Amino acid sequence: MDRNLQRVEVVNGGYGVVDSNKVLRNTYWLLALSMLPTVLGAWIGVQTGVFAHMTPGMSLLVFFGGAFGLMFGVQKFKDSSIGVFMLLGFTFFMGLMLSRLLGAVLGGYSNGSSLIMTAFGGTAGVFFGMATLATVVKRDLSGLARFLMIGALIAIVASVVNIFVQSTAAMLAISVAVMAIFSLFVMIDVKRVIDGGERNYVMATLAIYLDLYNVFQSLLVLLTSLTGDRR
Repeated sequence: MDRNLQRVEVVNGGYGVVDSNKVLRNTYWLLALSMLPTVLGAWIGVQTGVFAHMTPGMSLLVFFGGAFGLMFGVQKFKDSSIGVFMLLGFTFFMGLMLSRLLGAVLGGYSNGSSLIMTAFGGTAGVFFGMATLATVVKRDLSGLARFLMIGALIAIVASVVNIFVQSTAAMLAISVAVMAIFSLFVMIDVKRVIDGGERNYVMATLAIYLDLYNVFQSLLVLLTSLTGDRR
């Protein structure tokens, strides 16, 4: 039997096999689709400058309120088509929130467009590399996942503090840590689908999307700091 046809569950009084390949395939399709509202949200945000003049504190409140509200909706409706639309709405919102960083890069650096494309290409490389690694790793990664979650929480707290402290050294250190942590989370989240630990493709997409979003954002910050050409 295919190792990806592993989990057996009761379905309508009988037994059915959960096809991990199908869940993974649907996850990848929805992940690709989620890029469209993200790009649209980012474009609208950059064009309108809706978040450009917002204070750091206000931006943080909008981000946490919107992101957690929409993620709650995705979780609540994950087993219906509404969950898919909630997820696409979430990715549109995340694109809007990303527009502040993109606008600063495009407006402040002569090679801004190149930096963004390089960050996008690097993020795609991380995804394909880690997704491939997930198919060959045999060991249980739950211990690593717990360790990385602690690291992610520390990085989030440090990022919030640094919004007000504005330390360049701290920003670079946090970006390196976040990029490493969420690159590994890509492997862990893909492997969880492969192993049958995540059977809902909407939730699997949400997890991997957040991993890639953080990788892209951190990589763009690093590229801008190290190779950005100020106007």
